[in-house]
Amino acid sequence: MFAKDSLKYEAIPLPPRPERSDEETVAAAEAFRAEMESRWTIRDFSPRPVPRAAIEAAVMTAGSAPSGANHQPWFFCAVGDAETKRAIREAAEEEERAFYAGGGGDEWIKALEPLGTGPEKPHLEIAPWLIVVFAQRWGEFADGTRYKNYYVPESVGIATGFLIAALHKAGLAMLTHTPNPMRFLNGALGRPASEKPVMILAVGHPAEGATAPAVARMKKPMEAILSVRE
Repeated sequence: MFAKDSLKYEAIPLPPRPERSDEETVAAAEAFRAEMESRWTIRDFSPRPVPRAAIEAAVMTAGSAPSGANHQPWFFCAVGDAETKRAIREAAEEEERAFYAGGGGDEWIKALEPLGTGPEKPHLEIAPWLIVVFAQRWGEFADGTRYKNYYVPESVGIATGFLIAALHKAGLAMLTHTPNPMRFLNGALGRPASEKPVMILAVGHPAEGATAPAVARMKKPMEAILSVRE
């Protein structure tokens, strides 16, 4: 955390953590991998309510992520209000219609075809919660003085990954949505110009009979994403 007053370095002990053998370490990693492989991105949400406490706990998990100089350059707006969700949907669909009408370019639109997406975004209203992720490009003290944040995209990306994992661990499903441009979210949610909207997470439970595009389960094999030098 960054403060106007000088903060001095102080070493503190690590919190308790389990001692695992090599075999237990591998087993734990494999178990988490299997759990995360059960995460599916969905667009068919149930209106079944989700407790606010679950959203708050997941956001606090995101807030524990590492960040450049520990500035924690993120902000999360959790929206459960029907009127605000409707306004976000209407604004997002306006941008999406322009995108699919040609603003996105032929290559990008072709890449989306196997996912079955289009300009209509009913999930933005049906999902009980929308979590809008903002990146704080700079910070401000109470007197309006600015300070610089570091590694903002990287830090916010890590925190968002924590958030998605926490929501999945809680038994919730989600959809990452990135309308382009997204500046309308600042006005809709009263966020300052220093913050750049990064994405909307629609969060809830899957609707009965919910489906997902088959192509979304086509993941790169290990040899395509990992090299090892020992």
